[in-house]
Amino acid sequence: MNIIAKCDTVMQISSKQKTVLIVGGAGYIGSVLTRIMLDAGYNVRVLDNLLYNNASAVSDLLSNTRFSFIRGDFCDSTTLKESLSGITDVVLLAALVGDPICKKYPDEARRVNLEGSIHLIEELGHHEMDRFIFLSTCSNYGPREDDKPAHEESELNPQSLYAETKVNVERYLRYDIDAFNFCPIILRSATAFGLSPRMRFDLTVPEFTRELTLGRELVVYDENTWRPYCHVADISEAIMLVIGADSRLVRGEVFNVGSSSENHTKREIVEIICGKINDCRIIYRQGGIDPRNYRVLFDKIATILGFSNKYKVADSIDELIREIRNGRFEDIESNKAFYGNYYLRQ
Repeated sequence: MNIIAKCDTVMQISSKQKTVLIVGGAGYIGSVLTRIMLDAGYNVRVLDNLLYNNASAVSDLLSNTRFSFIRGDFCDSTTLKESLSGITDVVLLAALVGDPICKKYPDEARRVNLEGSIHLIEELGHHEMDRFIFLSTCSNYGPREDDKPAHEESELNPQSLYAETKVNVERYLRYDIDAFNFCPIILRSATAFGLSPRMRFDLTVPEFTRELTLGRELVVYDENTWRPYCHVADISEAIMLVIGADSRLVRGEVFNVGSSSENHTKREIVEIICGKINDCRIIYRQGGIDPRNYRVLFDKIATILGFSNKYKVADSIDELIREIRNGRFEDIESNKAFYGNYYLRQ
């Protein structure tokens, strides 16, 4: 039986017969994806080392008979082999996510994001597996020399250690697709936003919204730089799509995850927020340390898989303003590690 035929055979297994390992399933995206998968009938196992004191993001799921949790480092061979037992599909979300945390801990970023990811991929070859989904990032495109939005075959121009590690794992996966006895898929995600059980306020939309909702002065650097944005629930739905899709459509493919209509400049984000809040105090400055400036096309995932985003930045801002005003996140200062990738828990 050839590899594609083998993947097609496994693909026919219903969600109730699948057990998916989400590496990093207690994180910002993972804690949302875990719930969506459980609601869809999947058995879900989460492997997470809880670097950000984020056990509460999944603790309410422990009574669910289709959910299991392993605390540990996926870079550890023993932990990884235990986690993979009985698994049909793997979603790799775990990483030191973002430029600041990788710059602060460069050795750990390389160990986890690059070496650990490749080690996991190599280990999958020893197990019966259907899909392996690697969550990458649109940051890989870096600054663009022209105004044309980037697509999946555009040149990659990583500007940070974070993006470099993602690009290198992508290259490893794509170098010899036929060598794998499972179906690898790469998803380059737009910048995430939206409410999550493991909420983050170190990302553009939540950070700007919180500061302005609390009446604070917001300093915005390089306000005319572009980014694509995508809600955590929509990113999760894209993962669900590729798990269930015909392998001939997704095997070895790269998909940008997001919506072309949700490319925004920082100034546009600020204007959306200020349209909902009175008395915004904004200072615009130039010369920030982040050189990224790019728009992205998302036609491929829409055309091939029928993906469309359900949530827009403006809708999420309404939710955030309401929850902030209701006092939901009053413990941010006392539990800063939980609400952002600022430092690693020792």
